[in-house]
Parts: sequence; structure tokens; C-alpha cells
Amino acid sequence: MVLGATNTPWDLDPAIRRRFEKRIYIPLPDKEARAAMFRIHVGDTPNDMDDDAHNWLAENSEGLSGSDISNLVQDALMEPVRFLPEATHFKKVPNPDNPRDYLWQACSPGDPGAERHDLMELENGKLSCPLVALRDFVRVVATAKPSVSKADLKRQEAWTEEFGQKG
Repeated sequence: MVLGATNTPWDLDPAIRRRFEKRIYIPLPDKEARAAMFRIHVGDTPNDMDDDAHNWLAENSEGLSGSDISNLVQDALMEPVRFLPEATHFKKVPNPDNPRDYLWQACSPGDPGAERHDLMELENGKLSCPLVALRDFVRVVATAKPSVSKADLKRQEAWTEEFGQKG
């Protein structure tokens, strides 16, 4: 069995194209698939995302490929870390590895228990990274650009009509 994949099937030599019994077009992921991809790519990263958050992401990521979603998630997972150098207030939170100990978590000045600190003055190993939240994704989704153009999609569909089948 030979399996091949290409984003530009029209560039295949006709002799090569004939060697493939089936030429199946796999379209961009639909809403349900995008929601699943967001869940999969976030994985075990601590987050406060619920089904509504994943559905919002799926709704607002139409036209993105699986690779685009993977890159978007990687960018969003870094958002809490990008926020840390700007943080001016931190609060004590329980250390999940040692219930008798605490960690410092960045917070807003109005949070209960918020104390004014500079990131660099916190004791080494005492920093708790904030949970990844929908707000982190909203910032990234707002600037996300699809890697596949509408013209490319039309060309894929035209090629599929002529030489392939939908998958």
C-alpha cells in the first residue's frame, strides 16, 4: 500500500497521479472537529476551559487548518507566561505538590490576597503559572490568519471534481 499526501495535487505528473487508485480530498476541519482539535492540543496543560470555551473557539476559527489550530494553541499556551513580566501583584495559592507550602500566582490588584511584588523578587521555585483561559485564546484568535486561501480551496475542490473524490 502506498499513501501520499499533498496540498497541491495539480502539480502531480499525470503518470504519478494514475498510480494512485484513490485520490481523496480531505477538507478543512468542520466546527466539531475544530473543537476536538483545541481540546487535543491543549492536552494536559492546566486550564479553566469548558465546553462553552471550546465551542466558542470552534465557532471563531472557521477556515483554519489542523496545522493552523496547532500553531494557534501553542501561541495561546504562552500567553500566561507573556503576562508574568508585566504583573505587579501576586497572591499566595496552595502548592499542589506540597499542601503545607504555597506558591505565588500573578493576579489583578483587586484580587483577595493580592500583594504588590516584582516578579524578580519572588523566591526561586515559588511561582505558579496562571491557568490557560479563554481570554488567552481570544487574543490569539483575533490575529490568526488561515494558511489556506479561499482560492486554494476552490482549486482543491475543482481538482477533486475532475480527478478525485471527497473523503
